[in-house]
Amino acid sequence: MSPSAVSFDADSRSLSAAGITLERIEPLLDGRQIDCSAPEISTSGDGWTLAWSFGPATDPARPRSVLVLRITRLLPERGLLLDVALESADPDVRLQSIGLRIGKTDGVLRYLRNGYTSWDGSYFVEPDKARGDTDSGSAALTGYAMTALMGNTGQSCVLGFLRHDRFQSRLRFAFAQGPLSIDVETLTDGVSHGGRIQAEPLVLLAGTAVEETLRRWARLVCNASPLPPRIRENRITGWCSWYSLYNSISEAVLLEHLRAATRFRDTYHLPFEVFQIDDGFTPEMGDWLEVKPQFQRGMAPLLQDIAAAGFVPGLWIAPFMVGNRSQLYAAHPDWVVTDRATGLPLVPMKFYGEFRWHKRSEEYYILDITVPAAEAYIRNVFRVWTREWGCRYFKTDFMYFGSEYGPDQARWHEPGLSRMEVWMRMARLIREEIGDSLWLGCGGPIWAPIGLMDAVRTGRDIGVSWRGHHSAESLLRDQTSRNFANGIFWQADPDCILLRSRFHELTDTEVHSLALFAALTGGLLMTSDQLDEVCAERRQLFAQLAGDGRVRTCSFPQLGQGDPVLVQQVLQSDGSVLINMFNTGDTAADRVVPGDAARAMRVSLAAHEARLLTFRP
Repeated sequence: MSPSAVSFDADSRSLSAAGITLERIEPLLDGRQIDCSAPEISTSGDGWTLAWSFGPATDPARPRSVLVLRITRLLPERGLLLDVALESADPDVRLQSIGLRIGKTDGVLRYLRNGYTSWDGSYFVEPDKARGDTDSGSAALTGYAMTALMGNTGQSCVLGFLRHDRFQSRLRFAFAQGPLSIDVETLTDGVSHGGRIQAEPLVLLAGTAVEETLRRWARLVCNASPLPPRIRENRITGWCSWYSLYNSISEAVLLEHLRAATRFRDTYHLPFEVFQIDDGFTPEMGDWLEVKPQFQRGMAPLLQDIAAAGFVPGLWIAPFMVGNRSQLYAAHPDWVVTDRATGLPLVPMKFYGEFRWHKRSEEYYILDITVPAAEAYIRNVFRVWTREWGCRYFKTDFMYFGSEYGPDQARWHEPGLSRMEVWMRMARLIREEIGDSLWLGCGGPIWAPIGLMDAVRTGRDIGVSWRGHHSAESLLRDQTSRNFANGIFWQADPDCILLRSRFHELTDTEVHSLALFAALTGGLLMTSDQLDEVCAERRQLFAQLAGDGRVRTCSFPQLGQGDPVLVQQVLQSDGSVLINMFNTGDTAADRVVPGDAARAMRVSLAAHEARLLTFRP
């Protein structure tokens, strides 16, 4: 059988792919297996149909419900399409989820736990090693959108949903009591239906290299998307205020950094495109048309200065966030989402102690986009920022506020919507109002905004240390396992590159290695440091990394193998190949450069050291 072959065995109700077997397939409703008879199985030319009947059979006027799984050959030996639907459903039934349980897997060495948002980590889990260390509440047991399964034979398969703009889709992993089992579910959030409840379509693909199999899944997701992805040839490059100035910004300070960025761009003749002002110019979350006293001219003249310097002016906004001390909440307390149990505002974020994030608010609520007046307000904000202030690059942050809660917990003004229908309402209105402006999404769903966002953050905020909550760890973990989507869904944002020599806890080796790693991933290339305070060597490094500004495909040929030495491979326009060997471990390492015989050379790397090699044709 070909390594890329996928098969279904009707007798055992098991799927096989890449030497991995997915066995004991059963239907799930609201996260539980249903009491039903064995399925009726029929075969057609292009696949199989499994039908589980359940419910009372005493009323002839009310037929039994049937959960149907249709398995269709996607392409010859290239995958299977799995469609799950509840037929003859009671119109009064409001399911929160529908899916399948794979009761047992065989041959799985590791699985990819993929988080739902930018800040929800993506990493490989090895059940045999994690069994004693993972409790029932561990994030490693819940993933979203897809998973990659690494087999004992070195092959891999991907199990993933094709649509992400209508519902959230979840995967739950269990292995504490034995072999790995997987629940794959679409969170239907109790939306109304006409007697048929449909899960999002699911595909099973097999291959040898896990990254290329993930890319195949990504292309299928794009084919299923109602909008084509927004992909451009040039990567988004530029400067962002946050990771140097944080909230300590004013017009005078920003103009000083603008002059430094201009000199840097002109000196090195770089495609240095964006100058983005991050959080700190508004008094409270939600009061997006107000500015702090440090901006006496307002934002429009400052953005005009940025444009006059030859940059694309950018601003930061968290459109779902409403601070409890904001003028918006004081005037419109009915514009926020409430907790279904208490009737009080839902509070995704709070600061009751000493630290209050440079604003007065102790609590942060969710703007209810289903309130017509609230929708009109936030729509007007983007309209003003675009048409009157001149913003042409938008960084929208904390976007998970609009997708975190289902109707079992959140009460929206307009009932009957899934959490993703609500989120997409915000996303679509933003694109409508900003026109062709560039849009980077951060802190929110990463698979849903295909065709809307130009770029998406793929990990947590970069920090000033090697380890910790805001550190290099997230970049090295999340970027490697999500970078396959760069140039297919959107541009991947590895976050800003730190260049300064002081005010951080990184060594010179670590700064250099992280800069190489982030730049070679091929998506956004941004920094926050004041560029005339950066030493000449690092300015030169950043200029070299920017290159001609074109998007390049970066591969991680050893993805999922657990080696602390990361390998990046980038094909250049002249046919040469860049290979970056990056030792993320804490001890020295020797490795042979992977590839053909011409690259069979050994590289010695100190802890946290990276070595960039060029191989010419």
